[in-house]
Amino acid sequence: MTNKKLILVTNDDGIQADGIRALAESIEDLGDVFTIAPELEQSASSHSITLDKPLRINNHGRKRYGVSGTPTDCVLLAIHRILERKPDILISGINHGPNMGEDVIYSGTVAAALEGYLLGIPSIAISVASWDKVEFDDAAEAIRELPIHMLKLDSAKPHLWNVNIPDIPKPEIKGIRITKLGSRVYNDVIVEKKDPRGKAYFWIGGGKPGWSSGNDTDFAAVSKSYISVTPLRPDMTDYEGIQLLKEWITEWQPR
Repeated sequence: MTNKKLILVTNDDGIQADGIRALAESIEDLGDVFTIAPELEQSASSHSITLDKPLRINNHGRKRYGVSGTPTDCVLLAIHRILERKPDILISGINHGPNMGEDVIYSGTVAAALEGYLLGIPSIAISVASWDKVEFDDAAEAIRELPIHMLKLDSAKPHLWNVNIPDIPKPEIKGIRITKLGSRVYNDVIVEKKDPRGKAYFWIGGGKPGWSSGNDTDFAAVSKSYISVTPLRPDMTDYEGIQLLKEWITEWQPR
């Protein structure tokens, strides 16, 4: 019997991505680390599950597996097929690009962490808030304390954190801020082009995103050189909407 923590690492950038390598290497001394990730990039795959074709698992070396599916597929296969027991923690990332504000809805990185949470596993999604060339080793070292702290939490239910790291050298990071989700400002959502035959084609998400300001948001923290940690929950219920509906039902009379 061993007291070693079982750690599941996954992502949506693919098993060969630099971010997942840096993450796994940075935490290898924290427990028994398994890396189980999509064989190919699955960015913006959200919480999709593959139902219309078989999935394959490919061995990429010691405790490293590629799955021919989505990040959510990877988590499901890890828990129900590859691993001998449920992990003590799941870490998804390190994603190349920010996952802030409404982008968490589309993110395969966040979806993998959410699936872990739904299966009762403390889970963290981690992203570097830059589309440029990223030094993932610095980012991985900067967030090492987060899984250590999550593993120490004594709670009746698991936690789900969304983490965004500013793309700056580790010594320049000012600290950690606990934040709420900001709001994305969409620019050039649909870009139209012409192919060589003059026919139109379209790209979704043509421009770099902007973000609304707010002192306690994820975007504000990252823009001020802080690591942003946003606790998430999957409950999408509009509680104010419930009260409004209750008031309407009270007044409503059948005709």
